[in-house]
Amino acid sequence: MILKFTKMHGAGNDFVVIDGVRQNVELTPEQFRFLADRHFGVGCDQILLVEKPEHPEADFRYRIFNADGGEVEQCGNGARCFVRFVHDHKLTPKREIVVETYGGLIRPSLEADGRVTVNMGAPVFDPARIPFDGQGAVTEPLEVAGETLTISAVSMGNPHAVQVVDDVERAPVEKLGPLIEHHPRFPKRVNAGFMQVKDRSHIRLRVFERGTGETLSCGTGACAAVVAGIRRGLLDSPVNVATHGGTLTIAWAGEGEPVLMTGPAITVFEGEIHL
Repeated sequence: MILKFTKMHGAGNDFVVIDGVRQNVELTPEQFRFLADRHFGVGCDQILLVEKPEHPEADFRYRIFNADGGEVEQCGNGARCFVRFVHDHKLTPKREIVVETYGGLIRPSLEADGRVTVNMGAPVFDPARIPFDGQGAVTEPLEVAGETLTISAVSMGNPHAVQVVDDVERAPVEKLGPLIEHHPRFPKRVNAGFMQVKDRSHIRLRVFERGTGETLSCGTGACAAVVAGIRRGLLDSPVNVATHGGTLTIAWAGEGEPVLMTGPAITVFEGEIHL
């Protein structure tokens, strides 16, 4: 099988994007892992699959597979690359589209300056919907490796546990990230965010992503961190989020309102690979 793909990135969070509208694509978890492998495959954090929609309001269906081959609900940086992909590949003339994801509908739009804004929907704090074994408070204690962390649990279509750290570069991301990801209080695992507040409109962020590990940037993680910071009274919207891969701008008006994320979406190259 010869598979055509596009390599893209959003602020360093990189993807293999596959057109499942014009070619028939049925891949196994092993094949997704092969594509994501940086030594033997193409190499990426996630594989994004563009398909025809099932939802009547949607223009496209958007499926996301982590480097471990597992399908997940949402990916913010990937959503920006998605709208760039379908526009550049002439799958639609629309600059704003409605996209069906495993985590619900999102509405990304291509801006005049080439960046992409995504309406990520309203954040979810109900523990049962995240899902998280917690009380639904703004902050909650989490016992990890013999210490008590203070986290904010929020879903942006996928689950996040955000903590505030003094210095994000010195934060024990590699040590605590996997332990938080697999913590039993998160039955579907969780993305672990480490946020340093610079001032009320600037943060620095690192995210250990579920099923992938630390990435250069995480769009839903940036949204979750800003939402958590605003709820804790530490931030004011909009907020610039500096990651190792670049800067994202996140805006949130408050409870019940959608989170808006703006950032780059870059095509690296087009290719074919034999599976």
